[in-house]
Formats: sequence, structure tokens, C-alpha cells
Amino acid sequence: MLYITSLNSGSNGNCYYLGNDEDAILVDAGLSCRETLKRMQQLGLSIDKVRAIFISHEHTDHIKGLLSLTNQFNIPVYCSPKTHLGALQGHIRSEAIYFYPGCPLWLGSLSITAFKKFHDAVEPHSFIIQSGEVCAGVFTDLGRCCTELKKYFALCHAAFLEANYDIDMLENGRYPWFLKNRIRGGLGHLSNKEALELFRSCKPEFMTHLLLSHLSADNNCPELILNTFLPYAQKTKISIAGRHAATPLFTIKPGQSKASRFVPIPVQMQLWA
Repeated sequence: MLYITSLNSGSNGNCYYLGNDEDAILVDAGLSCRETLKRMQQLGLSIDKVRAIFISHEHTDHIKGLLSLTNQFNIPVYCSPKTHLGALQGHIRSEAIYFYPGCPLWLGSLSITAFKKFHDAVEPHSFIIQSGEVCAGVFTDLGRCCTELKKYFALCHAAFLEANYDIDMLENGRYPWFLKNRIRGGLGHLSNKEALELFRSCKPEFMTHLLLSHLSADNNCPELILNTFLPYAQKTKISIAGRHAATPLFTIKPGQSKASRFVPIPVQMQLWA
């Protein structure tokens, strides 16, 4: 079983909580320490269960609360080597622990596997988190749908999936041309159309929850994206991970069908910076 929530999702800050009764992690720390704790407490979550913060990439909306969280609670930070050496120096109080794509790491009863994604950052990654038979993914800041994303999405009982922009809203909106090209150029963000194509083609029958994430404030609309996905939802609950508040705390269970294709291999040695 996994408990998951988006504490915030969007260009104003990203932070995702995934855990079970014993252990939890945060993926990204884009909220202030104070706001992170406030939203966790509102959901009945304790920072004492958080074993690590996993950083997907170094953009400010993913790390601006990192230094204060690590200073106050001494939480280990996991990131890729290039992200640490090229971008995170000064944002963490101690040495980072490195992860490598496709190599699961165990933190208590949780297994976390990173894999590379397309985004205009130093060395960006997405993650899947497994507790027992349940698997959930954090898939945001995606320039495009790659083979790895499709493979890992198909293993998930639940997923945070980016649906950043509506193509027509971006095209006709107020953004300057260079920014429009950055968003849709293959190293920016995933459109509603691309997210829906991934969902329709790769959704496993056992996926119970999909949280549409990192919606643009200017180039998307929650009602629009919900109406886009709901006709294809079937038994999957579709929710919006918002920009100004946490989602409810969702309980993810394996159900009758299980993601049996993914069996993480314990990593015996942790590699430190």
C-alpha cells in the first residue's frame, strides 16, 4: 500500500509525498519549509517518516525549499551526480547521495528507481516508487514521451503525470515566441494531447489513480483537461494536482491485478558524493 499526495504542482513549486505506514519520501522540494510542513500537517502526515528527498532536476520550482528542509530536519538528499556537481552545490547542507538510472534504491520498505527524461536541465530524472506490490510514478517536466516513460508508466497503480498545456491555448496565448518554442520544443513540457496519448496507449488495467500535474496557469484549464481525460478513464480516478493547495491523501492498493513485471533488485552499496 502507498499513500500519495501532491503538496503542490506547478511552476510556482513542486513537491510530492509518497509513503506507507513506516517510511516516506518527498520528490522535489519546491515549497518553503514552512508551507511544506503546513500542508503535510493538514493531511495528518509527519515529517519524521520522510527518509529522503529525491530531486528530479535543479530548476528553482523544484528545489527552493531544499536548503531549509535539510537544515531543519537533516533529511538526506538523493540526486544525480551531474545535478549535484553542476547545480545543487549550496542548496544542501551535506553531501548528496547519488542515484543512477534503472538502479533501485531501498529506503526502509520503499524501493525508488530513477530513469532519465527529456527536459532542459543538467541531468533530469523521473521516478517510480514501490511499496510491496504497489507502484506509483512521478512523471513531470517532460519534453516528450520516450520509451522509458512508456515502460515505467505501464507498471504504475498510480501516477503523477504532467499535462502542462493545451496546444491551442499556448499557440494563441500571450507568451513570447521563444518561450512557446521552449515549452513545446521537446525539452520543455508535455501537452494535454501527448499526456492523453500516453494514458490511452500505456495505462495498465490495474491503474486506479491518475493525478494530472504541472498544469500551466496561462496555457491550460483544469476543466478542459478533466473533460479531455474522463471519457477514457474507465476505472481510473482522474484528479488535478493543483498550484495552490495539496491534493487529498490517496491510498493506493494493489487490487486484483498486480504490476508483477517489476521486481526491484536491492542495491547493496549506496554511492555518496
